[in-house]
Amino acid sequence: MVMQMVKSTPDFIAERRDEIMNVCERHYRTMSFKEITLKEIGNETPFSRPTIYNYFESKEEIFLALFEREYVLWSDELEMLVGTVTADNLAQSVAASLEKRELMLKLLAVNLYDMEENSRKERLVEFKRAYGRSKQAFAALLEKAFPEKTERERGEMLIAAFEFLHGIYPYAHATEKQKEAMDEAGVQYEEKTIYEHALNGLKRLLV
Repeated sequence: MVMQMVKSTPDFIAERRDEIMNVCERHYRTMSFKEITLKEIGNETPFSRPTIYNYFESKEEIFLALFEREYVLWSDELEMLVGTVTADNLAQSVAASLEKRELMLKLLAVNLYDMEENSRKERLVEFKRAYGRSKQAFAALLEKAFPEKTERERGEMLIAAFEFLHGIYPYAHATEKQKEAMDEAGVQYEEKTIYEHALNGLKRLLV
């Protein structure tokens, strides 16, 4: 049974939520999305596992909150770039910002549908706001860098860029099993960093 939210100050609630999210993030560095459980997370918090339900109703909600935080941090950086971006340095600037958001890119590579389906609507709305802010910030960069293009043209660039984000992490972080399978299948795998993958793709998209 889900417990009711404890009566605490907004700052206290935010601190507890961050604490839970930080534990989840630490686990996610070495464990898969499927392997991480609320029990695993609860074992590393100073409060009982049932207390987690005062802040998140499911594991997916914790991941969605992590995702939201990553989009907020990325939006902050994109908004700071607006004053300096040009058509010539846009790809490099965005690729550098993505290099710092490895967690965001990793989360994009897992099943977002499951995260969203198993989260409360109000949590999903908060996430979508953060996602929407990042799209608005990116759109502002495109408008600054490509004032000669039409709004529709920039809109198509925006869609293509955000679709491209989903593939960066898997290409930059192929597992040993995947590499061995590609080698046996005769498929060439080229080692590249997140920055290199992002830069190469953005250079092709943002023209």
